[in-house]
Amino acid sequence: MTGRLSHNNRILLVLALGWATLQCGRFLLPPLLPRITETLAFSPAGIGAALTAFGLVYAVVQYPSGTYSDELSRVTLIVPGFVVLVAGFVAIALSVTAALFVGAVILLGVGKGLFASPSRALLGDLFTARRGRALGIYSAGTDVGGVIASGLAVLVLATTAWQVAFLPVIVVLAAVGLLYVVWNREPYEWSAVELSPGETAGQLVATRDQRETLIAFSIFYFFVGGLTNFFPTLLVAGGFSETVAGASFALLFAAGIFAKPIAGDLSDRFSRLVVGICGLLVALVGTVLVLIAPSLPVIAVGTILTALGYKSGFPIADTVVMEAAPDGSMGSAVGASRAVFLTANALGPGFVGLVAEMTDFVTAFWLLGATLLVSVGLLVRQYRRHRTESAATSHPR
Repeated sequence: MTGRLSHNNRILLVLALGWATLQCGRFLLPPLLPRITETLAFSPAGIGAALTAFGLVYAVVQYPSGTYSDELSRVTLIVPGFVVLVAGFVAIALSVTAALFVGAVILLGVGKGLFASPSRALLGDLFTARRGRALGIYSAGTDVGGVIASGLAVLVLATTAWQVAFLPVIVVLAAVGLLYVVWNREPYEWSAVELSPGETAGQLVATRDQRETLIAFSIFYFFVGGLTNFFPTLLVAGGFSETVAGASFALLFAAGIFAKPIAGDLSDRFSRLVVGICGLLVALVGTVLVLIAPSLPVIAVGTILTALGYKSGFPIADTVVMEAAPDGSMGSAVGASRAVFLTANALGPGFVGLVAEMTDFVTAFWLLGATLLVSVGLLVRQYRRHRTESAATSHPR
């Protein structure tokens, strides 16, 4: 089978498998948290702080890893990323105290940060004409991993200790990393690299389009952070069973398996802004349906629309940032922008939790959905401005 694949497609395959596997391990944590909290004597605040630390470390590592991959080579960051990820999951599986678990998830955040931006930048290098499609396939690994994690967690919790759930993740991730080493053609480069965060930040916001794009997709990530962390809680608070809530949460991932590659491919063929705007509007319609849902069928339709809509935004956000990056700075631009996006993503759950504590989860989600209107407005204005500029260029007076 691999003999029929080009080198570029083999790299896409192995990076997508790597992303799916590490995301499977990441999404094992939410369903295992009650058992982890019990066995390691965590307080609710303690386990929340551990996951917050994971998210912040992951966000912070994005920029240096992307910059190093520009100045050195992508493989120089990706291979250590695989090594640290495997070490992180091994450390989680061996955690016997709360302190060891906290250290393990921080190590996992470092590994994920080392892998995420350079791997995306490498695909941007290899698939210049079809970046949207390649990144759509790659990012769909999140949803493949989420679906597998849901089933694996149920199996493990019913049969054995929670630590066992991470063993297949460790084995598969190590095998995929070895396969990447075998297929890689890039040289390994080691030298000192000077970071210039001020210069990179200036490049990210150099034009009006870039500033609007950064704000629009930061709000999008903020919405996703609030949605994904509290979606099952919203349904349970609305009177639905935990089984329905869990199944609906899994449905979010299942829909994303198809939504991301399709949206990425469409954005290669048509305007990325139009595809992104349509995705956000579909997500908004789906969220509204969930909030007003009187029945299970409406919940299902709303969940699918929400997933199809917001999942389409991920490959488009990465691609738009790549295409605006100066020559030779793609990894740095992707890493810095993702650091901003992921920080916004980490604020989403805090917003929902705070509003829900003062009012209720339905109100919190209405306000969360309203933030998407700001993103839509920014992207629509940008698209209309491009159309006007294009018309003026085509028909000069």
